[in-house]
Amino acid sequence: MEFAPGDLVCLKSGGPTMTVEKSGKTAMFEEEAVWVVWFEKVGVKQVVQRETFSPVLLEKVESRPSGSLRVTRA
Repeated sequence: MEFAPGDLVCLKSGGPTMTVEKSGKTAMFEEEAVWVVWFEKVGVKQVVQRETFSPVLLEKVESRPSGSLRVTRA
């Protein structure tokens, strides 16, 4: 499955909805990877988290789950 920047994804095993930043090959091992970003509540703050996953671990999410938080800046 191909992932494009802006796609909403989650791990097949569960977890938060994440946004794809980019996909491609890793520099070190030349393996396919997907770079994602999401927000996680830490205390009273929403903290940005980033991670890289193998595409076989991810699936696309059709819509944002109810109860999710959307952060916008003015």
